Amino acid sequence: MKKWLQKTLVITVALLTFGLITPNHEIWDNLDNGQSNNGSEGTNVASNTTEPTSTLVEDSFSNLETIDTPDIEPILVAAKEQSYIKFGSRIAPVISNEFENRIYPKLEEVIELTLSGLDGDSFKYLAISNQPSGEYNEKIFNISDGTSGKDLIRFHVRTEKRPQDGYYYNFHYHTSEDNFIAHHSLGEIYWSKNTPPKWLS
Repeated sequence: MKKWLQKTLVITVALLTFGLITPNHEIWDNLDNGQSNNGSEGTNVASNTTEPTSTLVEDSFSNLETIDTPDIEPILVAAKEQSYIKFGSRIAPVISNEFENRIYPKLEEVIELTLSGLDGDSFKYLAISNQPSGEYNEKIFNISDGTSGKDLIRFHVRTEKRPQDGYYYNFHYHTSEDNFIAHHSLGEIYWSKNTPPKWLS
C-alpha cells in the first residue's frame, strides 16, 4: 500500500475517533508485506484485529472522565487579570512579586477546589466579574453561576492600618457555603508606613 494512503487512513481514523481508537499496526505490517486480505489469510487478519480493537475501545472509554475534565485555565487567567486591574499601575509594581509567589498560588488552589465540585453543565455557565472596585473598597472579583447570577465565591483585598507597623493588604475570600460571612485568609502583603494609593489608580 502506498505510504501516503496509509498515512491518510491513520490520520482520518485519529480525527474521526478523537484518538480514542488507535489503528492496529498488524494490519499495516500485513499490507506492507504484500499479504492480501482475500481467502483464509484475510479472515485471520480480520479476526486478529477484532479483539485488540475492542480492548482499546474499552480502555479508552474507561479514561473518558479524565478527557472530559473541564478546563479552568481561562478562569485562572481572568482571575489574575482582574487582580492586576484592581492593583492599578501604582500598586502592582510594588506588590506583584509577593502576590505572584504567595497569594496567587493559594487563590488558584481555592478556585480549583471550589470549581471541582461543580458538574459539567454548571461549569459551562460560570462567570467572573470584570470590574474590580476602586477607592478603598475590597472587591477584586466574584465567580458566579452565569444562569442564576448567584455568586459562588468572592475574592477581596482589605487595606489594614496597624499602629506602629504601617499598612498591610489582607487578601481573603468568602464562599456561598456560609452565606459569605466568614473571612478565609489567603495571606497579607506589607505596603509601607505611608498611606497607599487608591485601587485602580
